[in-house]
Amino acid sequence: MDTQFPWLTTVTLLPLVASLLIPVLPDKYGKTIKWYALSVALIDFALIVYAFSQHYDVQNSDFQLVETIAWVPQIGLNWSLAVDGISMPLVVLSALVTTLAILASWKVTEKPRLFYFLMLAMFSAQIGVFCAQDILLFFLMWELELVPVYILISIWGGPKRLYAATKFIIYTAIGSIFILVAALAMAFYGGNVTFDMRELGLKDYSLTFELCVYAALLIAYGVKLPIFPLHTWLPDAHGEASAPVSMILAGVLLKMGGYALIRMNMEMLPDAHFYFAPVLAVLGVVNIVYGAIVSFAQRNLKRRMAYSSISHMGFVLLGIASYTEIGLSGAVLQMVSHGLIAAALFYLSGVTYDRTHTLALDKMGGLAKSMPTVFALFTVGSMASLALPGMSGFVGELGVFLGFATSDSYTSTFKVVVVLLSAVGLIVTPIYLLSMLREMFYGEESKELKGSFLMDAKPREVFITACLLLPVIGIGLYPKLLTQTYDVKTVEISSHVRAAASTVAHQPLEVFSQFSEVPRFTKSSSPELLGIVR
Repeated sequence: MDTQFPWLTTVTLLPLVASLLIPVLPDKYGKTIKWYALSVALIDFALIVYAFSQHYDVQNSDFQLVETIAWVPQIGLNWSLAVDGISMPLVVLSALVTTLAILASWKVTEKPRLFYFLMLAMFSAQIGVFCAQDILLFFLMWELELVPVYILISIWGGPKRLYAATKFIIYTAIGSIFILVAALAMAFYGGNVTFDMRELGLKDYSLTFELCVYAALLIAYGVKLPIFPLHTWLPDAHGEASAPVSMILAGVLLKMGGYALIRMNMEMLPDAHFYFAPVLAVLGVVNIVYGAIVSFAQRNLKRRMAYSSISHMGFVLLGIASYTEIGLSGAVLQMVSHGLIAAALFYLSGVTYDRTHTLALDKMGGLAKSMPTVFALFTVGSMASLALPGMSGFVGELGVFLGFATSDSYTSTFKVVVVLLSAVGLIVTPIYLLSMLREMFYGEESKELKGSFLMDAKPREVFITACLLLPVIGIGLYPKLLTQTYDVKTVEISSHVRAAASTVAHQPLEVFSQFSEVPRFTKSSSPELLGIVR
């Protein structure tokens, strides 16, 4: 181990080990279990903050806090953990959102032992996904996260919870098969069998092999991100999940897909990224426009925000496809920003549902009179989501746009088309968010709610929302609070993929020869990616 104390192992295993004690804790009314789970989450969050503040160097692009232990030597499986500029902010995001989600679950009375056991187990899996440096360990953590989400939706969800949970597990399980097949293919490629992700990234794969593996991983992570047309599980899952589970779904789980695309597809398979980057750009535009337009058509509050998440994740794809430092930086910032904003909005949706017992926008109206604090918090969250200047969403999306627009890897025509079409999403987003606020909080009270006593937000609810929205404002006003943690890493990755692109441009691939001549990188001309962007 590179550090005297195994910080990453501790923060990864603490929630899981602590969850194993829940079945034997004496607790007749469920209060002890709540405080126990919250205490474990707070301790783990504090350890994460301390470890990174004291032992992580933001100016170092290498993996840090490295811990490697032979776990199952017979098959070469190691307990290998480390963090860098891409994973470290997402570990902190996961810890913050999950801790607040446990606090948001204070009213859970049905099977509290099972509920908090699953929440803590999922906490460990999330940290493990972002820290794992062994691809088999990464796969195990990825799978460990699926089961708690399935059970949390199927037991504590809405009327159609079984359908939503089953759809979620089918989509994600099929995606996991692609991860396992791709991981094993990479591990056994060539004479050196290894599961270490850093060593896998150094292997000299054939271009055809890279393209096949890249496509398999794109499908797997496209389900999680989600990418159109692999997105249909998300609105159903959000529509039926309880508010705390939706917080984790939107705040953390979607970011696993974006993180994995950067860590594996972009870093480990840079040659294939040369061919797939335009595809990611096109898919990003489709996500942005499609998600925004379909969101506007939704009459269910949580489904509207679910499609909004699909739209916002399109910017992550654009940033990854940009081949620029600022574009990739914007993609990472967008993941963290959306994680905070979406978690806040889904929690506020749950707060509203607790009062009104409906998610139908048609049955709301005039709520600002009886719930002014909820109205104010919802407004701030919506402004952040529509990328109002001064909020983190604005900085992330601006970085993605600037990165893609200034990229020398595409022709001007392609860049103009992508930027203009993406701007359609930016135009539609304020429309569906502001109309949502108008229907919920303005005008006269709906017939269904007229005469009902609707309590305003309680201190606990204000505290949870403020913990999510204050960083959004802080990052929006001073982006360096976040960008300094990963700037050196995004510069390194962008330089790495550009260098690989300049090499692979001179390696013709027969499968593409029938469509167009393979583009070439030269010192005197801008690099072009595929015939579709020439």
